[in-house]
Amino acid sequence: MYRWGVFPTEGGSMRPILDLLKKRAPANWSLSPQDSVFDALQTLASHNVGALMVLDKGRLVGVFSERDYTRKIALAGKSSRDTHVQDIMTANVVTVSPSVRTRDCLALMSQKGIRHLPVVDGETVLGMISIRDIMNDIIADHELTINQLQHYISS
Repeated sequence: MYRWGVFPTEGGSMRPILDLLKKRAPANWSLSPQDSVFDALQTLASHNVGALMVLDKGRLVGVFSERDYTRKIALAGKSSRDTHVQDIMTANVVTVSPSVRTRDCLALMSQKGIRHLPVVDGETVLGMISIRDIMNDIIADHELTINQLQHYISS
């Protein structure tokens, strides 16, 4: 695991990622390393998400994503029913602490080419955010700023 700590933020006062996790509906769905890839795909589909954390006795051991499936099962001609999540999951997971700001999470995701980022406090898994979560938050923040500026200009 690669844990990203707190690092400086330029300008803006984007909120800590923990605030974003608290703001959205609880959605800490996860898989077991022993689950079949087929069952994992069903879980992704039923929750309409693109990735899930893989937990072993509450400890984060990986992330399973649609990308893992397409590259390591579909394109390799393997069977999703006969393959376990642990065989194809991304085990070298980049994580962030809950105090890292959303802007920094977005920069990290862009730099690492990832779309999902588990939030971990010590050994405690708090949840996972997606690039979509961050983009929605940034859009909402920009809309609020625009509304405040329009109100200021008109008063």
